[in-house]
Formats: sequence, C-alpha cells, structure tokens
Amino acid sequence: MSSEQRIRAVLFYLSVFIFIIGLPFILSFALGLKFDLRTLKFTKTGIILLETQPQGASVYINGKLLDEKTPAAIRELLPGNYNIIIELPKYYSWQSDVNIGAGKLVRLDKIILFPLRPNIKQLNKNDISSFWVDKEKEKVYYLSSDGTSIFRSEMDGSESKEMAVLPQGCASFGKWKVSPDRRKVFCFGQNQLVVVVFDSVNLKTNNKESFVTHNIEEKIVDAFWHSDSYHIVLVSAKNIEVIEAGLNVAAVNLVNLNKKGTSCFYDTDKDVLYFTDSERALDGRVYDNLYKLEFGTKFNLLQLQELILPKTNE
Repeated sequence: MSSEQRIRAVLFYLSVFIFIIGLPFILSFALGLKFDLRTLKFTKTGIILLETQPQGASVYINGKLLDEKTPAAIRELLPGNYNIIIELPKYYSWQSDVNIGAGKLVRLDKIILFPLRPNIKQLNKNDISSFWVDKEKEKVYYLSSDGTSIFRSEMDGSESKEMAVLPQGCASFGKWKVSPDRRKVFCFGQNQLVVVVFDSVNLKTNNKESFVTHNIEEKIVDAFWHSDSYHIVLVSAKNIEVIEAGLNVAAVNLVNLNKKGTSCFYDTDKDVLYFTDSERALDGRVYDNLYKLEFGTKFNLLQLQELILPKTNE
C-alpha cells in the first residue's frame, strides 16, 4: 500500500470516527436536546421569549450580554434557574429569576420599561383639595383648597373655569357625582345631601337658588342620579328614597330596609338599582337576598312627581 493510499485510509477512518462520535450531538441538536455536563446526559432544552415596551432593550442572562435585543428568543437553555436583566438607556432596568423546565417555553411578553423621568404635567390652575373625573365626557372637576368653589377643565388641564360656589361645609363631603346632563352635581356626607347647579351663562351660581340641602336622619349609604338628571335615588341605612333635585321637596320612601350595612349598585344605562336586604323565612332563619328595583320605563316618573309634595312649615 502506497503512502497516498495509507493517508486516504487514515482520513476515511478518521471521518467515520468523527461521524460516529458527533452523530449523537447532531441528532440531539435536531431533536432539541443538549448535553448537560452536570448530569452527563442529553437533556431537552427550554426557550424564553422576551417582549418589552419599548423594544430594543439589551438582555443579560446570568450576567452575560446577549447579541440580540428585545424582542428576543433565548433558545437551548438547559433546565434550571436563570437570572434575566433587561436594560435600556433612560429607563429603569427590569430583573427576574426564571425557572426553565425541560422542553418548556416561558413567555415574558408584558414587560414594561418605565422612564427614569416620567412625563408629569400639572393640570390644575388653582389650589385644590380634591378632584373627580368624568371619564365619559373627558372632564376633570376640582374642589378648591378652601372648599368654596368647583372648577372644571379638559383632561389635559386646558379650559379651566369656575363652575359653582359652594355652601359652607361641603368640603368635608366625601362623594361627588355629576348628573347625566352635566349641569348639576351632588355631594353628600354622613347625613346631608347637597345639589349644586352649574350656571352655564354666568359660570357662577347663586347660593340661595342653586343649592338644595336635604338633611337625613339616617346615615347615607350611597346616592345615584336618575337618567333624567332631575331625580336622585338615595340609599340610607334604613330606606331607599327618591328625591327631586329641586327646592323644598319631600322624599318618596320606596323601600324600608331590614339589613344593616346594605350594599348597592346602580345601572345608569337602564336606571336599575340592585341592593341587598335581609328577610325572615318561614323556618325562622334570616336570609340575605339580592333585589332589583327598576326606575326606567316601567317606573312612571310623572306619577312619582305627583306624590312628591312640598314640605310644610309646622
């Protein structure tokens, strides 16, 4: 055998040897397997999918910087715990420990990177003590710091203007609700309900004509505007009443409640009040029930207005 033939034979057997040795690695790669030096076995690998807002962030896995930026897919990860750090200039970094199982996919697609200097804008033009948002009409209402005035602006703070002057004591009230026609607002405390009427002409209301105060013996649980922007559904500790948003009118008591601490929800689209109350059954036990009280087309508001009589001075 010539030297050339011997060289070819050596190369042939060497190639066969390399092929036999490398075949398991080739097949394992094709099957998603990777040789684990810790166990000296071929193990199915996992994948981490990363998506960030904004995109283009750098990814570190166990302290090593990857070449690709988000969105990124980190493949061929052996089972175990990995420390992931995501960084983007001018943003706070994101960090988490992720556990990867054999053949598992971990999707981290709701990562938000927040800016180091957030976009903050002051909306109010006057000193305020509280505010509430009319999301439907995209307006913001403000209560002045001294509790004497209500202001309104656009959602970006523009077109700010005074809407009403409040009677004394309203600043301590905790809840404010704007009427569907956006011409009135009521506020209430523990035992008192006050209605404020916005004057669209003068942008300032007259205290004697624009504020209606209702004093209620029982604690007010909640109150809701009817869709006609004229009636108020008032839920107290013992009653469910309807009150006109007018001067010197009495309330109509619709329901006497048995349960202390009733909970309620008002569907403004259908004018329906859902509330809980207790009732004693035939077996003598007291049960809590959920009730539905309709104030829509099935509830004749004209007849209701005839029932509401002016208060008499005794």
